[in-house]
Amino acid sequence: MHETLDLIENHTIVLGYGDVGHRVVKRLINAGVLFVVVDLNEGVFEDVDFTHLTGDATSESTLKKVGVEQASTVIMTVGSDSDIIFATLVTRKLNPDSIILARANDIHSIDKMYKAGADYVASLSIIAGQMLGRIAVLPYDHPLREETILMYEGIEIEKYTISSSSPLVGKTLAELDLRNTIGCTVIGIHAGEETSSEIDPHTVILENMTLAVLGNVEQIERFHESFVK
Repeated sequence: MHETLDLIENHTIVLGYGDVGHRVVKRLINAGVLFVVVDLNEGVFEDVDFTHLTGDATSESTLKKVGVEQASTVIMTVGSDSDIIFATLVTRKLNPDSIILARANDIHSIDKMYKAGADYVASLSIIAGQMLGRIAVLPYDHPLREETILMYEGIEIEKYTISSSSPLVGKTLAELDLRNTIGCTVIGIHAGEETSSEIDPHTVILENMTLAVLGNVEQIERFHESFVK
């Protein structure tokens, strides 16, 4: 392994370092995101300068070695859909709160990946690396602009700047429990001059904060109706 992973947390794990994995890693590096890559083929890590582990992405012991239980995001880009489904099942068991992004080679695998516990599945391998990387680092890419980015598979990322009249003001993310009540997830917060994708559920939402919210079309609409004033 390139570096020690002792005490690592709130990091991103990339499972698979093929063509899509390369694109994801490039975006993570450019954004300064803390990450580790896992691939079964030791040869793909020649001359790389980032934290990595040679191992089986479907193995519970391998996932524990790269801190899956403390990871904020896990991106599945291994070559086999069946391996992604299995790795998703293991990841979800070890970390119920992580955001799992998966690449599907076969359109028929999409529903199985969602059922296994994936939050978002990209079905087009040509653009999957760029789009999954963009989701993972969105707050760094667009820290201030309030916008909606329409994703394939009906997924949107919408940014809201909180007004003084919003019912969100003064509430914590833990109190709101958006994932269970509405289905969407806050993946980034911009406050003052700082942007963070490491979301503390006890963060109190304040006026003028900008939240990056990710969900499907219906979930985003419910969030807008409930909280945007």
